[in-house]
Amino acid sequence: MTRATSKPGASCTVVVLDPAWRRALPGAERLVRKAARAAIGARRKSLTVALADDKRVRALNARDRKKDKPTNVLSYPSGEKSFLGDVVLARQTVWREAREQKKTPADHLVHLVVHGTLHLLGHDHATSDADADRMEALERRILKRLGVSDPYDVR
Repeated sequence: MTRATSKPGASCTVVVLDPAWRRALPGAERLVRKAARAAIGARRKSLTVALADDKRVRALNARDRKKDKPTNVLSYPSGEKSFLGDVVLARQTVWREAREQKKTPADHLVHLVVHGTLHLLGHDHATSDADADRMEALERRILKRLGVSDPYDVR
């Protein structure tokens, strides 16, 4: 099922590819839209977020990044001006990481949507430590506004 909502400047379509997302986290679609819009800000941009399972994300990761394993989030920039691209999340990996990191699945999901959306906006953490620091600082500011604890705070 696809559902889009928008506010001035920002639009996020959520595609649920794995119905277990709805059972595991009622309201996941609302959280995704809220997180994506917060990361986009006032820009007149849109994106699609797919809530998938590990099997589908593993196949994408193997095909596109030559890593034959699931990962928490993948971002696919579109190269267009108004449509940013797609973000894909793997349910089982998101849940496992949340448990291991002692976070709620909802907070971890919000963080990963913000993270993936920032990648679509051109932010990167792999090219240099300075870029990683800038991206993490921006994530922290956005997440704080959303009421989500600092995901990089090592306890």
